[in-house]
Amino acid sequence: MDINLFDFYLPEEQIAQTPLKARDMAKLMVIDREHETFEHKLFYDLLDYLKPGDVMVRNNTKVIPARLLGEKESTHGKVEVLLLHEVPEEGEDVWECLVGSAKSVRVGSRCIFGDGRLVAECVGVYDEGIRHMKFIYEGIFLEVLDALGVMPLPPYIKAQCEDKDDYQTVYAKVPGSVAAPTAGFHFTEELFEKIKAKGVEVLDVTLNIGLGTFRPVKVQDTKDHVMHEETYTMSKETADRLNLAKKEGRRIIAIGTTSVRTLESIYSKYREFRPESSSTSIFISPGYEFGAVDAMVTNFHLPKSTLVMLVSAFMGREWTLKCYEEAVNQKYRFFSFGDAMFIYGKPRK
Repeated sequence: MDINLFDFYLPEEQIAQTPLKARDMAKLMVIDREHETFEHKLFYDLLDYLKPGDVMVRNNTKVIPARLLGEKESTHGKVEVLLLHEVPEEGEDVWECLVGSAKSVRVGSRCIFGDGRLVAECVGVYDEGIRHMKFIYEGIFLEVLDALGVMPLPPYIKAQCEDKDDYQTVYAKVPGSVAAPTAGFHFTEELFEKIKAKGVEVLDVTLNIGLGTFRPVKVQDTKDHVMHEETYTMSKETADRLNLAKKEGRRIIAIGTTSVRTLESIYSKYREFRPESSSTSIFISPGYEFGAVDAMVTNFHLPKSTLVMLVSAFMGREWTLKCYEEAVNQKYRFFSFGDAMFIYGKPRK
């Protein structure tokens, strides 16, 4: 499909720059995809649309402060390194990274951070600014990174968060992502307590969000787009609970597109859920037939993005764009710190 079919008008002032102090006070557009209707609510009203027996699946990944600012050892020129994911097959402490001004970073080049507390040596050169970097340090790597790194906020957010926890979900647990599963920002511990008290199961999966979040679609025809691989994990307990829910005809509700991609990656392979640690480059766009997910919570995404395409696959491109137009008209806040949608109902035939 032509990439321009997923474009829409968005005033810059509706791009949320800061999170709400009360996470569950965001606006919520509740969308029935079968009947093509919507309602305007607040996020805590989500509870009214959940049923006993529903299963909510959330991505418990935790964002690491993966953006490092330092200097090149040879020239003392400034350098920015964004950690994407570990490359254990190349040795301990080797990471795939996106390097700014990468042309001068060749095999053997060293970058210095925090007056030498952390050193990154290039051990592999790849296209589009990708480098494999071996990190040299004393102590525990994640502690050093926490001291020297900053949160890798998306480029449309102009200022760093005052509190690093602002760019984490309240259920973030497994370190490894360079971006947050932002649909989860709206949930509080208190809301989860009410959800569970209503008889809704809450299950965790892990998908470590990587380069795909930062890279725009650069092809004209969406079928030519290739997603960057991301690693995921599903436990046996989660797989068993999901399979039981499927067998009993209960709804599986994904919190965020990363949970959707994890569930669909596994289900599309086996036609059931299985415990697995693997990687996925699944690209969900119109024409895809969902097998795992019955409903989803998601934010409002960038024009022409793979995330808009995923939502369009779930509820139809034209209806998706109409809902986005309504969100613009109603002054919804967009993107990572923005408002949310809850999409439910049977697929429209």
